[in-house]
Amino acid sequence: MALCLGATCLYVAGMFLNDAFDIEFDREFRRERPIPSGRITLDEVWRWGFGWLGAGTVILVLLGQTTGALTAILLLCIVLYDAIHKHVGLSPLLMATCRFFLYLVAASAAGRGVTGLAVWSAFALAAYVVGLSYLARQESTRGALNSWPCSLLVAPIVLALLVNVNEYRHPALLLCAMLGLWIVRCVRHAFMVSEPNIGRAVGGLLAGIVLVDLLAVAGGGSVWTSCAFVALFVGALLCQRIVPAT
Repeated sequence: MALCLGATCLYVAGMFLNDAFDIEFDREFRRERPIPSGRITLDEVWRWGFGWLGAGTVILVLLGQTTGALTAILLLCIVLYDAIHKHVGLSPLLMATCRFFLYLVAASAAGRGVTGLAVWSAFALAAYVVGLSYLARQESTRGALNSWPCSLLVAPIVLALLVNVNEYRHPALLLCAMLGLWIVRCVRHAFMVSEPNIGRAVGGLLAGIVLVDLLAVAGGGSVWTSCAFVALFVGALLCQRIVPAT
């Protein structure tokens, strides 16, 4: 529970700081955003952002020395991404790095610590995030769509097929099929229709991160664990009807 609370605090902090760092861009191009529209002041956003960042860091540091060290790296990645993502073309890699270290932070708090499988699972998630992030960037550039980043979306499936053997094979195949079908359903909105809807594709892929997480624990989780992840996946889709996913 402490791990989930700490990670959530860092995630919320990242969203606040993202708006704070993007203030000049939003004032020019997205005046409907909370700060330019006057719904909240810039100073308040900075305070909330660093407040959440501090709270999440304290909670996670208390979980152990290794967790604390990895949290410090994750914290730096979050702030760096928020500060420069509008100015560099490789910002999807920074976003993926945040997700990579989030996995390692979670693994470090577990009984077995950071195992090789945890590291490879983190790489697979990072590749997935790079793919969806590059797709999301093309929504704002309005240029020709490049399909190659979408090939990275299947990295978690490839890893699951390689590492799950014996009694874990059939559950992994089922989950791989589930994630694969969802990816196809999402990218179809960007590449297989007459009027591409990248926003809808990206929103679906963001919800699909829950399925990537489920695939990462497929070998050691119970049926109830799988049900919990599926419930979270459905919950993410329902929440997107209220708060657009970006």
